[in-house]
This record gives sequence, C-alpha cells and structure tokens, in this order.
Amino acid sequence: MKKEEKTLKSKVIYDGRILRLNCDDVITSKGIKTKREVVHHNGGVCVLAMIDGKIPMVKQFRYSYGEEMFELPAGKLEKGEDSYTAGIRELEEEVGLKANKLTSLGCMYPSCGYTNEIIYLYKAENVTKTQIHLDPDEDLDVYYFTLEEISNMILKNEIRDAKTICLIFKYKESIK
Repeated sequence: MKKEEKTLKSKVIYDGRILRLNCDDVITSKGIKTKREVVHHNGGVCVLAMIDGKIPMVKQFRYSYGEEMFELPAGKLEKGEDSYTAGIRELEEEVGLKANKLTSLGCMYPSCGYTNEIIYLYKAENVTKTQIHLDPDEDLDVYYFTLEEISNMILKNEIRDAKTICLIFKYKESIK
C-alpha cells in the first residue's frame, strides 16, 4: 500500500521574501489526524566549476548558524526561474566565472522533514573568467581548492554544507 498523507486544511503562518510557512492539518495513511509545518521554498541551485585544476568555493557568514562556512557557489531560484539559468547566473555573480554549459548531476532535498526545497546540482563546463557581481546583501570571499583538498576538508568536518557535500560526491562519481 502506498503511504501518503491528505491535507485537510492549510493555513499560511508566514509569507516572506524567501519562504512561506504553512501549518497544515493532515490525515495519515493510518487514519491519524495530525499537523505538519512546511516551509515552502522556490528551490536553489549549486554549481561546481573547475578552472586551472581548481574549484572555486565561497566562504560566507551564515546567520542561521552564526558562523562562516565554505560552500560551492549557490543561490536561490527566483519565482518562475529555471535552475539552469539560475546556475549560470549564480556562478558568475558569486565567483566571476562564466560557463558555456551546465551538466545536471541531479538534485537533493536538503531537509525532507519540514521543507519542500529542492537544490539542483550542476557541473559547469567550458568556464572562462569574468567579473563577480554580488547581490547588495552578500559578503563573501572566493577561494580555490583542488578536489582532493575539498574532499579532505569534508572528511575533517571543515565543510558541513549539505549541498556542497552532495555535489562533490556526485562529481567524484561522475568522473570515475
């Protein structure tokens, strides 16, 4: 039997610039009535590029964790924007690289327990240098690492960002 839950009632708790929070009354496949809080998000994109044998990463302060983090270039999708277009845009905005082509390496669900966010994962191809164009509220630094250095940083828990870890794993598998 397929397991699913049916929404009985949905109430918007918050509707902001980046996300919407709903509190829903549902009935489970076992017939139990309960509540589900869901963060609705337009989704995001994460891009791995390589230039001169090195991969650009950004280091930025993440308010929700209160610390700086290393991440691959990434960003949120604008309403109605496709992930491919967003990937091209974010790579140039954050690290000043222009990709001729992106190849999809799938997607990931960052936290399936409370959000519907999907992050699309891409490998950039035919990359050339251009200019960084940060959003007004972005403050980040760009670093370049080899794939081996990034892998070691993940193993040492110096990189904890899920989208970055997923994309590095998928990229390594794709080049075997």
